[in-house]
Amino acid sequence: MPKQVRIHISCPDDRGLLAAVTALVFDLGGDLGDATFALLGERAELICVCAVPIDLAEEALERAIATLSALSKGEVSVRPFRLGHVHAQSGHTTHVIRVRGHDRPGLVAQLAEGISELGANVVRFDAEYDEGDSGGEYAMRFELWIPQGLEDAVLAQAANTAEAVGLRFSAATASK
Repeated sequence: MPKQVRIHISCPDDRGLLAAVTALVFDLGGDLGDATFALLGERAELICVCAVPIDLAEEALERAIATLSALSKGEVSVRPFRLGHVHAQSGHTTHVIRVRGHDRPGLVAQLAEGISELGANVVRFDAEYDEGDSGGEYAMRFELWIPQGLEDAVLAQAANTAEAVGLRFSAATASK
């Protein structure tokens, strides 16, 4: 029976990094579960939950990953994952909203607070700053779980918050 671990990798971006890490985990008998890979500036971040053989020690997996050439200037952490590895109902995306425009301090907090106050859950959040020619824009993408019957209220709250500070807002139902 496998055990669940959380792998966190942070290192300078290198082409092939995701392929190298996931191939190594597979070669050691691991099975990737929920995962997020992103560039944060010039730094790559991978966080995943993985099922690994019960006899594979977290320290041994951590050392094996750290030997990859891309990780020579990075950090690796492998720890037991003791929470459930399958999403609860509120962990499934029902809607996606996008907000774009000039950055405002506290904007993410305002949007997230308004969403959660109405009973919705942020399942995933991504943001990217683009300096561009127009002085810079901030693009945000929220994946949300919204309880049935509250969709209109949650989306209206998010739209009003964004539009009140001059940002563009769009929303869509998540595809299944």
